[in-house]
Amino acid sequence: MSHSNDKKEIILIGSGIMSATLGTMIKQLNPDWKIKVFERLDSPGQESSDAWNNAGTGHSALCEMNYTPEMADGSLDISKAVKINEQYQISKQYWAFLVEQGILETPENFIKLVPHLSFVEGRKNVEFLKKRVESLSKNPLFEGMEFADDYETLEEWLPLMMEDRVPGQEIAATKIDTGTDVNFGALSRKLISLMEEEGAEVHYNHSVENFKQRDDGRWQVEVEDLETGQKEFHISDFVFIGAGGNSLPLLQKTGIEESKNIGGFPVSGMFLVCRDEEIVNKHNAKVYGKAKIGAPPMSVPHLDTRYIDGEKSLLFGPFAGFSPKFLKTGSYFDLINSVKPYNVLTMLSAGAKELGLTKYLIQQVLLSNEARMEELREFIPSAKDEDWELTVAGQRVQVIKDTDEKGKGTLQFGTEVITSSDGTVAALLGASPGASVSVEVMLDILKRCFPEDYRSWEDKIKEMIPSYGIKLSEHPEKFQEIHEHTSKLLKLYSDEDSVLLS
Repeated sequence: MSHSNDKKEIILIGSGIMSATLGTMIKQLNPDWKIKVFERLDSPGQESSDAWNNAGTGHSALCEMNYTPEMADGSLDISKAVKINEQYQISKQYWAFLVEQGILETPENFIKLVPHLSFVEGRKNVEFLKKRVESLSKNPLFEGMEFADDYETLEEWLPLMMEDRVPGQEIAATKIDTGTDVNFGALSRKLISLMEEEGAEVHYNHSVENFKQRDDGRWQVEVEDLETGQKEFHISDFVFIGAGGNSLPLLQKTGIEESKNIGGFPVSGMFLVCRDEEIVNKHNAKVYGKAKIGAPPMSVPHLDTRYIDGEKSLLFGPFAGFSPKFLKTGSYFDLINSVKPYNVLTMLSAGAKELGLTKYLIQQVLLSNEARMEELREFIPSAKDEDWELTVAGQRVQVIKDTDEKGKGTLQFGTEVITSSDGTVAALLGASPGASVSVEVMLDILKRCFPEDYRSWEDKIKEMIPSYGIKLSEHPEKFQEIHEHTSKLLKLYSDEDSVLLS
C-alpha cells in the first residue's frame, strides 16, 4: 500500500464482527479515511456472527480442552491456550475502551459473565483434567480455576447435569468464574451503527461480484444492487474480505497469488435448544467436554447458557451436518465452484487425508433425534425429548491449504488471515476462535497492510488496548489491573460484586 496518511478509500465486504471491528478501529485511528461496507443481506451480522449461528463462547481456553493437547511424554502443551486467552483479553480491552469513551453503551446487551467449566468422565480423562488445571493455574490468566471430582461439589456447580446421574461414576470438572457469553450479532450491529454515525457508507442487499486491480494498484470492485439488478463499480485503496464462508470464493476472484493452493470444506452445525424456564434456570455455565477419539476438534460437545435478545436459554451441541453451501443463504454450487485448476490437487489431497472426517460427517448426518438426545443425556441424564428442539446453526468453511509441516491438502481448524504481498487485499477465513479474537486479528491486518501508518497509530492503539506490546501472562500485576478495569466497564461481575460496587 501507499506509505502515507493520505485519505484512503476502504471497502469492507460483509457486515459481521470482523468487518465491524476493522471499520470501527480504522475510524478511531484515522477518521478521515472513507469506508464503504457491502452486505448481500438486508441487515448486519446475520450469518456467522448471528447469535443463533455460533455458540457465543468468549473463547479464552478456560474450558476448551482441545487447546491443551497431551504430548507423547504425558505433559500438556498449554501454549495455544495462553495465546488464545491473551488474544481475548485484547478484545475485551477494546470493547471496554469503547464503553469508557461513551461510544459503546449497555455492554450487558452483548456480553455476560458466565462461568466456564470442563467436564470429563472416566479415569484417564479425570487424570488429564487434573494435569490441565495444574498446568494452567500456574499462569495468571487462569488464576481461580478450581478442580472437583466429588459429587457434593459437582452438584453445587452443575445441579442440572447431576440430576439422576448414576452414583459412583468417575467424573470431574474444572470451574472458573471469569468466563463470558457473547452475542456477536448484537455487537456487530452496534459497531456497524457506530461506523455509520462516523460517516461510513453501509450498503445492504449489495453483492460483490468481481475485482480488477488497476495499474495504479487500486482495486475496481464490481457490485450488484440486488434490489435493482444494477451493476456498480467502486474504486478502493484497500479491500477487506470478511464475508464468512463466502470469503474464499471472493478471495479467489481477486486473482492474487496468495489465493492459490487454498481450498475450503463447508461444515454445517446444529444444536439442541431448551427454552423451558424451569430447566434453564438450573444451569448457569458453559460446560465443554472432550471430543470422542477420532473426532475432529469442531465436534467438542458443550452445554451452554445463552443470553440472546434478553432471553436465557440452553444450547447443546454441536452436531455436524454437510451442505455444499458456504453460507446458510449461499448456493448449493458453492463447493464445486470453489474447486479451481490451481487448488484441485490441494483439495484431492485433503480428501485422501481426511477420511476420518468424512466418516464422522456421514455418521453425524445419519444421526436420529433419539441418538442426539442420547448424547445430550451424557451431560444431562434427566433430559426429556419434549423439552429440546433442534436448530440449524451457521455454516463454517474449514480452510484447506498446503503447509511445510504437514504437506499438501492440510485441513486447518482455526482462523486464517490471508494478505496480498502489496497489502491491498486481506481476507479472513476459517472458524473458531474467530470472533473472540477479532480485535487482535484486525490489528495484525492493519500492521501487515499499513506498516508505515501503523507506526503513527501506536500511541492511539496503546490507549485503546492498555496491554498492547506486552504479554499479560508474564505480567501478573498488570493483568490484574486491566482485568479489574475491563470487568467494571463491561459489567462483568457477579451479583455479590454488583452489590459491593453500588
